[in-house]
Amino acid sequence: MHDALSAERRGIPAVAIMTDRFVVTAREMAALQGLREYPFVVIDHPIAGNPDDELRGKAERVVSSIVALMTVRGSRS
Repeated sequence: MHDALSAERRGIPAVAIMTDRFVVTAREMAALQGLREYPFVVIDHPIAGNPDDELRGKAERVVSSIVALMTVRGSRS
């Protein structure tokens, strides 16, 4: 979340991706940075130790959400 927020502040479009275990923390971090409603994508926890095919599946399930966030926010500029 920190990296995505830092990039956005520099004018670089970014999308944060969190595992479901860190959603509450991500929301609090965004709020502390003054961006309470900052959208991010959530994937299933864990990531570490997942075989490649499982990681690929997690990525495939959220890629459309990532594209949508980048497209919607990019068109508001």
